[in-house]
Amino acid sequence: MMKSALVLAIAVMTSGHNFEAKSCEELKAEIAAKLDNRGVRNYVLDIVDTDKVGNAKVVASCDGGSKKITYAKQ
Repeated sequence: MMKSALVLAIAVMTSGHNFEAKSCEELKAEIAAKLDNRGVRNYVLDIVDTDKVGNAKVVASCDGGSKKITYAKQ
């Protein structure tokens, strides 16, 4: 429950910023660093096309909105 709330908080923190100038890889690395600093372990962040998200938890958008960064527990 706590880790889900943490992921949601990180998603909210990143959603209000303009990440258009950053590559998806840069944004993914920033999110991973925030999760690691907060002690979150055993997770996977993936960059996927918007139409391939499915049921995954989206934590950020990049590449002009054409890609999403998703979070999953391992």
